[in-house]
Amino acid sequence: MKNQRAALQNLRAIHLQDLKLTQFKNYASQRLELAAGLNCFVGPNGAGKTNLLEGIHFLCMGKSFSTNPDAYGIRHGDDGTRIEGHFHHPESGETDKIVVKVQKRKRKVIERNGAAYERMAEHVGRYPVVVIAPDDSNLVLEGSETRRRLLDNSLSQSDPTYLSELIKYNKLLANRNSLLKELEGRPDVTGLIAIYNEQMAEPAAYIHACRAAFVRPFTQLLTEAYAVISGQQEEVNVTYKSQLTDISWADLTADRAEKDRLLQRTTGGIHKDDLVFTQEGHPLRRVASQGQLKSFVLSLKLAQYRLLEKVTQRLPILLLDDIFDKLDRDRVSQLLNYVLSASFGQVFLSDTDPDRVTALIDAAEGNRWKRFLVKAGRVTEANATP
Repeated sequence: MKNQRAALQNLRAIHLQDLKLTQFKNYASQRLELAAGLNCFVGPNGAGKTNLLEGIHFLCMGKSFSTNPDAYGIRHGDDGTRIEGHFHHPESGETDKIVVKVQKRKRKVIERNGAAYERMAEHVGRYPVVVIAPDDSNLVLEGSETRRRLLDNSLSQSDPTYLSELIKYNKLLANRNSLLKELEGRPDVTGLIAIYNEQMAEPAAYIHACRAAFVRPFTQLLTEAYAVISGQQEEVNVTYKSQLTDISWADLTADRAEKDRLLQRTTGGIHKDDLVFTQEGHPLRRVASQGQLKSFVLSLKLAQYRLLEKVTQRLPILLLDDIFDKLDRDRVSQLLNYVLSASFGQVFLSDTDPDRVTALIDAAEGNRWKRFLVKAGRVTEANATP
């Protein structure tokens, strides 16, 4: 048991040693040696700080944390991009070389130690990652799609079967919608809709069960993080809302059959799921102040981090993108004190103010850190701990 605990501690310390970008975004060619602890990217807006974080996310998840297509990562005027990094495993002393290749009009390739994955799902979750970005307030303010994305991102990194079932469901959903549109409101005499309904039942049930099980531990971690970040006592809560909570998949599809035919799309299913956020029992988006909203959103992401840590038994990489420009000083201070004093893994943050980052580094005495200066698609290492 003692050896097992020691191995677990080492496993949790896996980190990205280096990052190499070729024809990615505004970088022609760039290579960085990274710290196992804190890494700070400093430079003016538009210099390419967020692009570095996106490159790291590509290595962890096989895609950007934005919703843009992969081809948007290719530098203007080029036909493809290549992202490379090495993840170190302290327990074995071994290093995994991960390469992501994106070319226009070709299939994306992700390689581990020279061997290409047959399916991207085989890679997702190997190196868990959480992003805190300026537009995270959309999780509360925008539609249900943004909140489902949070669910899917968390569960896909902790459960390979979930990701496989999600891919299967979405493919069947797209086919079903295409058929409904092709029928143009006419009854389906081919029986294909019934076949799609049957094929979607199993993945829908699995996804629903995983999402329902996710909410309770996630909510507990959220309330803990919210108390730290906000210093407030108001009660916040998360509720999972799904059509499948009160009705079976077979009954739901039968009930929605006529509506689907007339509207020419699938109106019921787990693709309509949502998370409901409340404060003192009221919709959070309606009653929360700006400060409370910002604290809640930060707490969502920190809860995601802790839940991924618990389930995967690894410390996720944490990406903090320009949080200083969107948060007041007190909340930034509370967040960073929490991140630097608690048990977090490798952390990357971007900022426009070099003095602010220097002060942060001074406060993080004892951590392994590096600071990088970013200017017009070029990065230089400024200083670091010995």
